[in-house]
Order: sequence, then structure tokens, then C-alpha cells
Amino acid sequence: MSSLGKFDNEKFNGSNDFILWKVKMKAIMIQQNCADAIDKEMLPKKSTDKEIKEINLKAHSAILLSLSDEVLREVVAEKDAASLWKALDDKYMKKSLTNRLFQKQHLYTFKMAENTPIKDHLDSFNRIILDLGGVGVKIEDEDLALILLCSLPRSFQNFRDTMLYGRDTIALKDVKYALLSKELQNKVSADVDGEASLIVTRGRNKEKSSGIARFRSRSKSRATSAIVQEGSSLVESSDDEVGTDVLTVSTAGSANTWVVDTGASYHMTFSRNLFTTFKEWNGSVMLGDETTLSVKGSGSVQIKTHDGTIRTFDAWLVPELRKNLISLGTLDKQGYKYSGENGQIKVSKGSMTILKGKLQHGIYTLIGNSVIGEVAVSESLGDSNDRTELWHRRLGHMSEQGLSILSKKGLIRWGPAPVESHSRCRYFVTFIDDYSRKVWVYFLKTKDEVFDRFKEWKIMIEKRTSRQIKTLRTDNGLEFCGQGFNEFCKKEGIVRHHTVRRTPQQNGVAERMNQTVLQRARCMRLNAGLSKKFWAEAVNIAAYLANRSPSTAIDLKTPQEVWYDKPSDYSALRIFGCPAYVHVNDGKLEPRAIKCIFLGYGTGVKGYRLWHSDSNKVSRDVNFDESTMFSQKEELFDIAGTDQIVVFDAPPLKSPSVTTEEPRTETDDLSKSIAERRTRREIKKPQRYADCISLNVGETDPIAYALSVAEIIDSDEPRSYKEAIKSENAADWLLAMNEEMQSLAKNETWKLVPLPKGVRPVGCKWVFKRKEGIPGVDLQVVKHKTIRVLLAMVSTLDLYLEQLDVKTAFLHGNLEEQIYMSQPEGFIDSENEDHVCLLQKFLYGLKQSPRQWYKRFDSFMVSHDFARNQYDNCVYSKKLSDGSYIYLLLYVDDMLIAAKDLAEINSLKALLSSEFEMKDLGAAKKILGMEIWRDRKVGLLYVSQQKYIEKVLQSFQMDKAKPVSTPLAAHFKLDASALPSSNDEVNCMSIIPYSSAVGSLMYAMVCTRPDLAHAVSVISRFMSNPGKTHWEAVKWIMRYLNGTKNVCLVYGSDGNSGLIGYVDSDYAGDFIKRRSLACYIFTLYGCAIRWKATLQATVVLSTTEAEYMSLTEGIKEGMWLHGLVDSLGLDVSKPVIYCDSQSALSLAKNPVYHERSKHIDVRLNFIRDALDNKVATIEKIPTANNPADMLTKPLTTDKFKHSLDLVNVRIA
Repeated sequence: MSSLGKFDNEKFNGSNDFILWKVKMKAIMIQQNCADAIDKEMLPKKSTDKEIKEINLKAHSAILLSLSDEVLREVVAEKDAASLWKALDDKYMKKSLTNRLFQKQHLYTFKMAENTPIKDHLDSFNRIILDLGGVGVKIEDEDLALILLCSLPRSFQNFRDTMLYGRDTIALKDVKYALLSKELQNKVSADVDGEASLIVTRGRNKEKSSGIARFRSRSKSRATSAIVQEGSSLVESSDDEVGTDVLTVSTAGSANTWVVDTGASYHMTFSRNLFTTFKEWNGSVMLGDETTLSVKGSGSVQIKTHDGTIRTFDAWLVPELRKNLISLGTLDKQGYKYSGENGQIKVSKGSMTILKGKLQHGIYTLIGNSVIGEVAVSESLGDSNDRTELWHRRLGHMSEQGLSILSKKGLIRWGPAPVESHSRCRYFVTFIDDYSRKVWVYFLKTKDEVFDRFKEWKIMIEKRTSRQIKTLRTDNGLEFCGQGFNEFCKKEGIVRHHTVRRTPQQNGVAERMNQTVLQRARCMRLNAGLSKKFWAEAVNIAAYLANRSPSTAIDLKTPQEVWYDKPSDYSALRIFGCPAYVHVNDGKLEPRAIKCIFLGYGTGVKGYRLWHSDSNKVSRDVNFDESTMFSQKEELFDIAGTDQIVVFDAPPLKSPSVTTEEPRTETDDLSKSIAERRTRREIKKPQRYADCISLNVGETDPIAYALSVAEIIDSDEPRSYKEAIKSENAADWLLAMNEEMQSLAKNETWKLVPLPKGVRPVGCKWVFKRKEGIPGVDLQVVKHKTIRVLLAMVSTLDLYLEQLDVKTAFLHGNLEEQIYMSQPEGFIDSENEDHVCLLQKFLYGLKQSPRQWYKRFDSFMVSHDFARNQYDNCVYSKKLSDGSYIYLLLYVDDMLIAAKDLAEINSLKALLSSEFEMKDLGAAKKILGMEIWRDRKVGLLYVSQQKYIEKVLQSFQMDKAKPVSTPLAAHFKLDASALPSSNDEVNCMSIIPYSSAVGSLMYAMVCTRPDLAHAVSVISRFMSNPGKTHWEAVKWIMRYLNGTKNVCLVYGSDGNSGLIGYVDSDYAGDFIKRRSLACYIFTLYGCAIRWKATLQATVVLSTTEAEYMSLTEGIKEGMWLHGLVDSLGLDVSKPVIYCDSQSALSLAKNPVYHERSKHIDVRLNFIRDALDNKVATIEKIPTANNPADMLTKPLTTDKFKHSLDLVNVRIA
């Protein structure tokens, strides 16, 4: 320890914290007035040489005295303070790129271990930040706050959610203060807990309880003390001066009686009959006198409280306990407050009283009764489901101020009633009364319906109020400015106010209301776990609740109150999307209730709108379960869904069709709508409603569609920068973003410049995926069948197969125009925040990028003597000096390279790396979701999609389904009778992710599963209008996949056979249009490389014609495949096409004219020319040995397995 004056500073020895030592050292030199010496530019210019020398000597000696002997020997040659300081800084503070990367990685991967003191964790975090500052790295305060939150362990999940809830920004100091406060709170709790005397143990359950609580009886006698660990609730009696007023655990009690226990930390009951759900486990509770009580399990119990509300909470079953216990400790942890006076205890949160108890014999007992366990239809006392939270959600996520206002007016009560209905629309328009701020919502199928809706609204308003509409303010949309609309307003004496173009502020009331309605609708839909298809329902009820919410524009009154001049009635409100149980009476042995989803309030009938997939009934006997939400799997619906919320005053645009009900005007109620699922194209969304429009999946190209669905199924990445930095893997994403930015900077992708006047920059968004196809772009990629041809060659010819990845491939394209882009989120230059990026190279997302990248790569390969394949432009080959070939296949930025000599592959890798930034992935393992592995000892190569199929099954919750042996059973009759026959069935199917399921199956079929070809061909015919039977067929296919996940293509088992094709057809196999199914499958060296099962373009008149058309398609495909393998340098004989139809073969070989076959004369001549030119040969094969037979119809299990064996598709 060195002592400089009255300040002590630990000597720096080379291993302790250099940055912290520098901070302290600077502070000491400032106190001694010599700090300027370490930076010569800071020395006063008017100082004399003597003064400068004196300052330098003082600083130099101060630094030397603060160094250990080992460090001092390294820098003893430095004669002045500045050079000494710089020498230390250069040696111990490396500011290289590598060190900065290391320090950032340290920060992003920093995690807090469980039970680590918070102060220690914050100290370590501060040290990392200090180290980063020392190497010149500055990180935004908000990013540091988020990183600190992400570093906390799982036990801090509630704390993390609380810190992020309702915030747009967050500061690091707020997180630190909150953590320190939490530690102080934990310490106080631990001090109180130290007085514990009861221990709870559980049998074989691995979860160990923690946390101790203590309580005292409120009687005048000495306290009855009890201690329980978290998750339990039991009383220990130690009565020195206890009289008859004290209630003990041995006193027999009624199952209806609940003791309000201020010390127990978990609810407990002795009655098994009270549980609505129950999970058995064995444990024990040990009292202070070492008496042990058995714990038999836990579950949910119900209590009907003082106000008639049925509430549900978790409790333990302790049969030997004689009184049921309500734990105030548990409620306190959940944020509830309790107070007792005048013989009564109240439990509340905010302005809502949740429970009441009364003092009896010195003990508080709950006012209420137990409910015998049945179907749980309740409100919950679980986390955040308290009375305040209940009304917060019932009122569409109203602010706390609004809740307080309504509560003070005594307006919040509750009670039930039911109804439901359906309709279809695409847009919505809002009409708002400027005086009361009351809003009416109308849903429209097309925009030209606005005029009709306005007239309807006008009549309703004027009839009810006996007043005339005087002024109408709108934007300049064509639907508002039509001749009919204008003439009507003139005739009725209505003054029109139009906003100035691009000045929506002039219609601020409507704009703000639309924003409020959309935000509420989004919150309610997400809270309910419903898909985006229910947007209209959410918008409808959001408007309904907006009319019942206090508004500052009308002195904190509600629009409904101002309009009707009386307070609103809140008794009928329920949480949007909560389960509702409709009472039915279908027979003594039938269920007494059916489960529906609450979607709104009825029009024309005093009741609720409920959604049920099987029926649309109105019932007046309903119970609501507002403690749970429906929790649909959002990703399943978003994949296939294309629903959009389009607010009416947005710019005109074409939009996917959305079907909703047309709500009329509201009095006390509001209508329901169901959004239809199907659409045909993707629509560009208005900017201010960007996140109201969901994902589109195109249907024009089946393979592209299948690939897009496969990418979604196979993806769990964040969708935005904020989502990434708040995710569990935030550290990894931040590290990846930093690496990406470094790569972009290294490649000089852009430069920051001021935005020229009149230029609008393109947007910039982080895409958290390694690779991504870009729909709608002319993108050159290798064909799947070409990949399989190469894999067959690799296995049979024993070639090496290596894989490479091009880093930032699209950056290598040549930019031909000026493009300005916004700066990336999270990486905005603090000194040039108003600048934009002038692109100097292409980025992902620009439509020109894929084509320019391919042109650049193609020119490079051709310039190095590689030949572009004429059959597949993404295949390049080069003949080597020993007569062998080296092959390269390109799929966007993925490459496969195959050759006999590994040295040649390495040479090509070096050549590519000299031109592009490459990543060597070594031996090929996976491409396009296809997993590749080899056994070179036996000469076999396997290709499967097991992991992809597992993800598909998990996504559709079919991973535990019972397997079946064939992809489609013969009992499925998928004809016109299976199509939806009623609106109810259409609405039922509208929420089924049929399209996404078919797309995911189609991708598996396209890549590695010819056994799915027929089944997928059948179910894909009904994409636009599936019925329940079609969905059952899809689930059957998934059950088949669940039992055959490890089925794969096996290459290399028969190196003697060449290119062989098998064709077949199913005459009039389409039961709706009676078209025939044409099928073929080709093998190279004995394993399948190409297969297809598709409906023929026209209806044929005979089995012979159907077979002949299939034979034509088979010969065409065989000629292409032979051309491909021949261009790759393989010596393979002409393709042999096998057909099991003797009549079709005879027609092809026999030149005699047949009257009945003149209509197929063109195909007849094509096949005969092919045979005459010897480009292919055709042969007869028995149906039993024709593997194409499995592509035409469902087969028995034995025949199906035999067909797969013929083309080497089997379990690895």
C-alpha cells in the first residue's frame, strides 16, 4: 500500500484492476495539483519551465511510488510522467480490435449465478463496464440496463417483467437502484425469517422450498407461532399463556371454515373434496414439538367470498390439519394489502376489496364458503389476477387513473349473460361525436360501403337525439369525396371539413381514437392468446370500452355518460378472450357445459357473444373463467393467416379479404365478427398501422410456398431489435449484431452522409436468421433434384463432399444506383444521428441483391475455367488433368463442392476465399434442412429431414400422436362431399392452420420423402376451401411421419444400375373434376433422385390415354435428367422408362393409326420420335414391381413398404 499524503492507494502489481488503479491515481494527482503532467497538452501554456518541471517530478514520483517492484522494473527507463503513464497504458490497456471483441463478449455473456449477492454482481458488472470504457468502447445506457436485466438468473423473472412492464425506455441507474432495494428487502425478510421454528419437507419431489415466515395471533394471549417454508402453510402451537380463545391445529373444524393466517406462507386444507384439480405427491410437515403431519398433494380449490365471487387458488392437502388456512403471507407476496380493525380484516389491492374476515374467538375467519370441486369457472388469486387486474383487463387495459375514477363513483360490479353470431368484412370506419367523444365502429367489406354506413349512422343518430348532424370532418380519401357522398351532404345541409393533404393532425380526434382503439385491441388480443384472425372482435370491443373510459377532453367523464346523461353500467363486463362455460341440458348423461370463448357483447339482445367451433347457440346460463385465457398456439395461426386490420382513413390499398360481422350502432352492446383465414397475395401496409398486418404466404409456386412455410416452422428467432435484446439469448444476439456490423464496416458497405433534399431513405431492419430466401425476387438457386443427383454421384464414385458458406453474400454484388438507407437500430452514430447510409454495396432485402450476387459469382467462376451447366445454371464443373471432375453447386450463399481429390477442393476453397469472404463448414452435414451423413466404409450416404419433421410435429402438437403405417388410408373419401357444407363449418375451418400444415408437409415431400407424394398431392387440392375430413387427412399424414421420422434416402447401394424411370397414372383419380393423376419416379444408381405426383392438365377419356400422358411426362423428365448427368461427365446409358400399361406401350411402339387415339396424336408422335432417336427406351413392368404405384393411390402396408424398398427409401 502506498501512502501519498493522506490518501492511500493499493500498488499496481500487474494483476489487480489497472483501470480502477488509474482512476484512483488520477484522483490522487488532482489532489496534489500535478494531474496535468500526464498529458502535456493539458499543461498551462503560461507556466514557466521550472513550474512544469516541478509538476512533472511530483506526478512522476507519485506514479512510481504506486507501482510494485515487478511493474516498476518494466518502466523504470521512462523519465517523465507523461511517457511513464503512456507506457503503462500501452502495456496493460490493449485497445486492439481483438481486445474490444473480448471485452464485449465478456459483457454479453455475463451471467449471475443463483444465490450470488446482488452487490457482488453489480460490482462485477461495473468492472466490466469500466474495462470497456478503458478500451474505448461506449455502450448506450439503455443497452446496459437491458444487458444487466438479461444477466439475472431465472429466479429474477418476475423482477425483470416488472421492470420492463409499461416502459418505452429504461435507465441503468433505475435497474441498479431496484436491485439494491430488492436485496435490502430480502435481507429484512431473512432477519424476520430467522425466528422460524417449523420445517416442511417433501417426499421424493426434487423441488426444494425456501423462504420462512412468522406470525402472531391477534388475540390478547401470547402469540401462537408458526413457521412454514414457501409453498406450505401450517401452524405450530406453543402456548404458554393461551386461553380458550386460541385456535389450534388439533381443533376439529368444518370444511367451510377458513382461518386467515398472518404468518403461514401457503394455503392449506384438510378436505380432498374441495379440489378442482389435484396432483398427488407425498411429503410431511414437522411441528415445533417434532410432531409430523403428512402432505398428500396440492391443487386448486375454490371459495365463494363475501361478495358472491367464486375465487380459485392453489393449496396443499394436509388431512390431519383441522382448520383450512388462508395465507396472508402468500397474498402479501402477490402485492395485496391487508388491515384489521373493529373486529374485521380486509384484503385489498388498489381500490378493490378482495377478501373479508371477521374476528371470532380471537382468530380471523374468512367470510365465505368452500365450493365443492367441479369444473373451475372462476376468478383467480394467482399472480396479478387480483381484483384490480381483473377490472384492468375487463376494461380493455384501462389506465390506473381511469380505474380509480370509476371506483370512486361506485360503478364497478359484475354479473353474467350470453349470445353469439358471425359475418364477414375487410375494413372498419369510425364515426365520432366531437362533443361527447363517443365512437361508433362499422365494419366494411369494401370501402365503397362507407357512404351507406354513414347514411345508416346518420339516421340512427338523428332518430335517437332529435338533432341534426351539422358538420362532418374527414380526410381526403376517395370514399369520402365521391360525388354521391358530396351531393348527399349538400342536400342534408351538412358542412364538410377536409384535412390538408398529409396533415392528419387536422383530424386529430379521429386519428387519436383510431390509435387508441388499435392499441387496446392489440393488448386484449395478445392477452387472450387469440390469433390475428380475431382482430375485428378486438377492435369492436375496444371501441365499446373506449366509450366507457374516462376522457380528459370531457373532464374525466366517460363518452357514454355524456351521451346518455347517466353513468355507464359496468356489471356485464368480462375479459375479452376468457373461457366461458355455457350451460346445456342435452341429457342426464351428457356434459352440463360446453366451453366457448368470450368475444364481445350482443346487438339487439342483452347477452354476450361467445365463439364455439361446433355450434352457434345463444344461452343465458353462462359462467366465466377470467383467470385463464384460451392460449391458442399463435404461431400456428400466424403461419397461414393473412388477416389485416385496415383503418378506414389510411391511404387506398388493395388488401387480403377478411370476413367479419358488420356491427350496427351500439347502445349498451356490441357485435361479434370472425375473420376469415384465406387470402391470395401480400399487401404493403400503411406505415402508421404497420404492426396490425400479419404474415402472408404466397400460393403461386408450391415449392416456394413449401419452403417459406418450412422456414417459419424451423424458426424461433426474434422479429425485431427490441425483441432480440429482451430475449433470453440477448447476449448471443448482441454479439452476432456486433460481428455483423464489423463485417459490414470491413467491407465498406456504406458511408454516412447527410440526406439529400427530396430523397426518402429506405428502411433498415435487423433480420435474426442465418439464411433467408427473399420472396418475389429473381433468385438463381440450384434445383433439389440436382442436389440429389450430386449426392448419388458422391456416394457411388466415392467423392469428397465439402460445404462452404459465403459471409454477407449480397455485399459482393455490384451496386449500379444510389440508395440511401436509415441507420441500423441500436447502432446509430451518436455524432451523426441525422445522417443516413449511402450504400456502396448490396444488402439483404434489396430486390436487386440476389440477381447481382449471382451475376458476380457467375462471372468469377466462368473466368476461372468453370463451365456453367446448361441444365441447371447454379451448377459449375471443371475437368481436371487426371480426367476427373470437380463440381460446385450454389444455393444463394450455400455451396457444395465435390471432387475425387481433396487437394483440388482445398485449392478451390482458397480461390473462392481470395475473392469472397468465406466460411469453411468442412464435410457437408446439412443443406436446406436436409441432413447428410456417410458411412464410407460401406459406401453409403444417407439423406433425411428428421429434425425438421420433429419441429413440424411439435408445432402442430402431433409429436405425441399415435403412429400409423401408411401416409393416407383408403377410408378417406376426399371428394365433393368432404367440402364445407355450411357457414358453421367454414367458420370452424377458418381457424385451422390447414395451409401452413400442407406447406410444411410439402417441403418434406419435395426434399427427401417420395412416400408422401400422393398424400400431399391430394390434400393440396383443397387449400382454398378445406373441410374437416381434409384436416383429418392432414393429421393422419402427420401421424405417419411421427412413426417414420428417421426414414431417409440411401445412396450408393447399387452402383451398377443407371438412370431408370417408373411411370404410372390413376385414371379419373380426382373425384371433383375427374382429372387423372400422372406420376413418375426416377432412380440413379438404385436410389430415388426425382419424383412427382400431379393432376394432368386435361380430362382424358380412357385409361390408355391417362397412362400415355404419364409416359410422355416421364420421357420428358428422363431426357432432362440424362442431359444433366451427361453434362456432369457421367457415362450413363439412355434412360429406361418402365410402365405397367401394355396398351400405352403398344400405342407408343406401334405406328398403326388408331381412330380412337387420334386426339392424342401429338403426344404419340413425341414419344415415337424419342424412341426412334434412341433418347430413351420403354419397357413393361408388373404393377407389383412398379414403385410409381405408391404415388397414385393408398396401398396396403406390405405393398407400400415394398415400393419404398425398390427405390432405396428406408429407415437408416
